[in-house]
Amino acid sequence: MKLTLIVKKGKNGFLIGQLKELPAVFTQAFTVEELKENIADVLEMYLEDVRESYKPDGEMLLEEELIFA
Repeated sequence: MKLTLIVKKGKNGFLIGQLKELPAVFTQAFTVEELKENIADVLEMYLEDVRESYKPDGEMLLEEELIFA
């Protein structure tokens, strides 16, 4: 899976990072490297939250973990 990190200049020397494909996933840092680490952590938390709140309608026929490289 490919995601696009958008980096903007924030206040007080911060960089603001946001995923273009998932705008709810955003964070801040002082360096681009730190921003990439932070955005990975925030994405993981976001996906965990989505998984926990997922309540499918109808009968589930299959649940399978997929790994995108």
